[in-house]
Amino acid sequence: MLLVASVGTYVWADTGLTRKVDLGKVDERPPHGKGTNYLIVGSDSREGLSDQDKEDLHTGSAEGSRTDSMMVLHTGANGTTMMSLPRDSWVTIPSFTRPLTGKLHRASKDKLNAAYSLGGPELLVRTVEHNTGLRIDHYAEIGFAGFVGVVDAVGGVEMCLDRDIKDEKANVDLKQGCHTLSGSQALGFVRQRHQEAKGDLGRTQNQQKFLAALAEKAATPRVALNPSKLYPTMNAGLDTLIVDKDMDLRKLTSMFQGMRNVTAGTGKRINVPVSSIGFRTSKGSAVKWDGPQAKKLFAELRDDQPVTFKEKEKE
Repeated sequence: MLLVASVGTYVWADTGLTRKVDLGKVDERPPHGKGTNYLIVGSDSREGLSDQDKEDLHTGSAEGSRTDSMMVLHTGANGTTMMSLPRDSWVTIPSFTRPLTGKLHRASKDKLNAAYSLGGPELLVRTVEHNTGLRIDHYAEIGFAGFVGVVDAVGGVEMCLDRDIKDEKANVDLKQGCHTLSGSQALGFVRQRHQEAKGDLGRTQNQQKFLAALAEKAATPRVALNPSKLYPTMNAGLDTLIVDKDMDLRKLTSMFQGMRNVTAGTGKRINVPVSSIGFRTSKGSAVKWDGPQAKKLFAELRDDQPVTFKEKEKE
């Protein structure tokens, strides 16, 4: 009976994946490196949220979706590295034809999250590959509704804070100390940045810390082996999870295992090396990467070598 139930759950979950992203359509891709690279994206899509949900979560009601967070998770023989790419990173968006208008756009400088708005997941993948030289093997994206649902389904996620966090725009008010964050509290925690000394860089560090803790909680026996929690967790995630066409449940499980390894101490959490967080551009203040350090880091990830970059402690 357990075997049949397990097979049935696998088939149900695998067929429930929304495989909308076609990486085969991405042009001018770098060669395959060693190990596996996942691009993990948190979008501000409100799909699945009622008007009351939007009000309660302070998400606003903007149409469409943008990328709130972007991370490259690298897994290989030398462990796991979770590298955040700040959404305001000043990068080159390669030439592309905009899907909605059919108009050809020349390569230009812009903030990284503009790539998703202009050309969807495929252009975002191409932009990340163009600026890092890393081949993205798989893509996974989750919106607000799925994020909140997964956190609530596992019974909340424990976070220990070294200071008070209060941000009315993100709808979060937490005191210093340890908390079991609900879905709405967790969403506010990973979205807030106005109290972070490093702004968007501080937010990406919080996002990494939380996602790794969420993966750890979801893998505990009281969740993974408890049908009353396992099914709601999987259902909440599948509702708004978007993946590439080659992703299957086994590969998705490997991705979550990699995230869990970061929590277990067998992996690294870093931001892409940065030289300026207030870089002035024609599109406003942006984050400028540290060219030499970033190039070295990307080469280590591409060749699946031990990562030598050490990020400075959060101020």
